[in-house]
Amino acid sequence: MMIHFSSSSLHSSKFLDGFRYHSLSVIRSEARSFNVTTTRKEVVVAAAPLLSLPENRVIPLSNLDLLLPPVDINVCFFYKKPLYGIIGDALKTAMAEALVSYYVLSGEVSINPTNGENEILCSNGGVEFVEAAADVELRELNLYEPYQSIAKFVPMKKHGVFAIQVTELKCGSVVVGCTFDHRIADAYSMNMFLVSWAEISRSDIPISYVPLLKRSLLKPRRPLIIDSSIDKLYMPITSLTVPQEITNQDNILTSRIYYIKADVLEKFQTLATNGKRTKLESFSAFLWKLLAKHAATESVLPTKTSKLGIVVDGRKKLMEQENCNYFGNVLSVPFGERRIDDLIHKPLSWVTDEVHKLLESTMTKDHFLNLIDWVETSRPIPVISRIYSTGSNDGPAFVVSSGKSFPVARIDFGWGSPVFGSYHLPPGSRAGYVMTMPSPVENGGSGDWTVYLHLTKGQLRFIEQEASHVFNPVDNDYLKI
Repeated sequence: MMIHFSSSSLHSSKFLDGFRYHSLSVIRSEARSFNVTTTRKEVVVAAAPLLSLPENRVIPLSNLDLLLPPVDINVCFFYKKPLYGIIGDALKTAMAEALVSYYVLSGEVSINPTNGENEILCSNGGVEFVEAAADVELRELNLYEPYQSIAKFVPMKKHGVFAIQVTELKCGSVVVGCTFDHRIADAYSMNMFLVSWAEISRSDIPISYVPLLKRSLLKPRRPLIIDSSIDKLYMPITSLTVPQEITNQDNILTSRIYYIKADVLEKFQTLATNGKRTKLESFSAFLWKLLAKHAATESVLPTKTSKLGIVVDGRKKLMEQENCNYFGNVLSVPFGERRIDDLIHKPLSWVTDEVHKLLESTMTKDHFLNLIDWVETSRPIPVISRIYSTGSNDGPAFVVSSGKSFPVARIDFGWGSPVFGSYHLPPGSRAGYVMTMPSPVENGGSGDWTVYLHLTKGQLRFIEQEASHVFNPVDNDYLKI
């Protein structure tokens, strides 16, 4: 399906009108409720002899790790029916071998008795490995609504920092779900582990990524160099206001997964700034305008502001090439704040330039060095991005994360690549979250994006009404299930 844009419409206050189509028929008739039953639980520990592991070694959290709250993140992969045997034992054997290099995932978060801060105790306490069965077929899943599908296939982490659930569906298909502590790893780190685990399962060794756990790479400078601009991006968690109770159901955060065709993304990029900005910048600008327009329909004053944050990975800025396998968090969340009236009425090219500006000053080595030093001045008080704070002048706020390196096609344990994979946010976020990922669909889906939106029910409904031919619900037809 081709969407035709005109540059004049993108420079008009009514630029979204061209995307207004019929409401989506979002719940496919074959999707249904189902039950997941646990069949087996055990704890998998690293396979190497204890003497060869750094048993009970303590790894302090870096200053960039300390930016993360105690939140668990999910990632899930869906596979067609394997051609052979019982897979649980094979995955556990490969997991035990992978934990030899990634021993931090077999540890636990403990409290430093001196300063009260969290640290990682590499105890080899193991990873909880759950096997389960679901009375549903792969083609019956409603992947468009993650809380009706993905949420049932990821484990509740009860101890340690990492947990796995492997679920066999009624048709013989398999789902591999993971839950990890974000204080220990960012998505880049978890992607390294998942690829390594899959490679070991296929006997494809040596593994591509040997993790580097050297926290001294992110140590603060001496003397500290304090950049006051960081005060505008982060704040002590003690300054965070208590969120108001949500009484309007439309303001409850939930999640949806869509795909966006490659030609649409290219049109955004070309027409927004004649190709001078990235697809992520132009897409983020488009979504920022959409959410500002929704705020206006909700009687939010046009003089109020909306915040957009974009997650930036600092590995390539901070580290030499040989250190890019660093395992941990190397993230910053710069954000911009603009008047809702400007976001609605100024052209997409202006909004895209504003997105570029908020990134430009933070995609540098100095920004991350300054951030590390700034966190040092706040310790042991935890800090958090100001995008999660709310005030009387605040409209919608959301964060965009690029998952372009999400290696969904490489998570092949020996029975083929997943037909679908996605990260997933459990309930509890204070702001909207968006993650763009490469489509798992081969050939016809080349260049497409899978987009995970964690926004309010009202925002999602508005997006589907205004841009239903941009945001297509992930379904069986698209995934060729």
